[in-house]
Amino acid sequence: MKALYGQQNSPGEEMTFVFQERENLPPTRDNDVKIQVRACALSWIDTKLLSELKLKKEFLPVGREISGVVLEVGRKVSFFQPEDEVVVRKPEKVCWVEAAGTVRDGVRAYTALHYLSQVSPGKTVLVMDGASPFGTIAIQLAQHRGAKVISTAHSLEDKQYLERLRPPVEGMRQPLVARVIDVSSGKTDVAESCLEETGGLGVDIVLDAGVRLYSREDEPALKPQLLPHKHDIITLLGVGGHWITTEKHLQLDPPDSHSLFLKGATVSFLNDEIWNLSNIQQGKYLCILEDIMDKLSSNVVFRPQLDEPIPFYEAKVSMEMVQKNQARKRQVIQF
Repeated sequence: MKALYGQQNSPGEEMTFVFQERENLPPTRDNDVKIQVRACALSWIDTKLLSELKLKKEFLPVGREISGVVLEVGRKVSFFQPEDEVVVRKPEKVCWVEAAGTVRDGVRAYTALHYLSQVSPGKTVLVMDGASPFGTIAIQLAQHRGAKVISTAHSLEDKQYLERLRPPVEGMRQPLVARVIDVSSGKTDVAESCLEETGGLGVDIVLDAGVRLYSREDEPALKPQLLPHKHDIITLLGVGGHWITTEKHLQLDPPDSHSLFLKGATVSFLNDEIWNLSNIQQGKYLCILEDIMDKLSSNVVFRPQLDEPIPFYEAKVSMEMVQKNQARKRQVIQF
C-alpha cells in the first residue's frame, strides 16, 4: 500500500513529503471501521502543535479529511455496514471530492459561528480573507443564518470572486457579501470601512485569518502585511461583539483589554483540532459533520472553494504547496 507521509528531521526545519510503501493494514479490531478512500483533502500540518501534544512521529500520515466506502467493520460497530458511503454518512447527491473538501472548513465555520459566537439574523459578521476556502464556507453559513456579511479581499481576483457570490436560489440576485473591502493596496482602513458600513455601531462577529501584533516596521518579514492590526479589530468590534481569532500567539496589552472590557466584547481562539482533543466533544462533532453534509447535499448553503481534483501521483507537489500556504483553493486528491 502506497501512502504520502510528512517528515521533519529537526525542529524549525520545513516538513518534506515522501511516498512510502507500507505493509497491509492489521486485522480489524472490535471498534474499527476499515475504509477504502475515494477522496482526501490536503490541509496544512501544524508541526508545533503536534510536538506540544507529544504526537510527533518521524513519518506522519498526510490527509485525515476523507470520503470513501466501508470495506469492513469490527464486531462491536453497529452504525456502519460494509459498502456504506461515508464521511459520517455521505448523501447520494454529494460527490467524493466535495465531501472530503468541505469537512475541515465546514467544522471550522460551525465552531466559530455557533460554538464560539452566536450568529443570528440581524447580526453583522466580518470574515477576513473571504475568498479562501474557509472564508467562503463561513460567508455562506453566516448569510444562511440571516447575518449581514462583510469581507476583505487580498487581490482584485478575490474581490471579483466575492462580489459574484450569490445564493444558489433561483430568482435571488442579492450578493452574499454586503461589502467587499479590498486590502491589496495596503492603504484601505478596514476599521473605518466597517464602522461606515454599520453606521458607527461596529461589527458583531469577526473571524480573522491572522493579525499583525506590531507595527509594519517591527513585524517579522514572514507575517503577511495584508493582515489587519489587532487594534483595528478591537476598534471595529461593536458592543458585546465576538472576536474569533486564529492567531495562536495573540498578545493583548492592558489598553487592549480595557477597550474590550468597555465594549463587553470577547476573544475566542479557533483551534482546528479541538474536536479531536476532547472525547466529550465527539457527539457535537458528529452532529456538525452530519449537518455539513445535509447542507452540501441541498446545494443551497454550501458551495466549497475547491481546485480541480488531483491524481495521487501529484499529491506530493500539491501538499508542498499547501504546507507553504501557496494554494488558494482547497486541494483534494481523488483516487
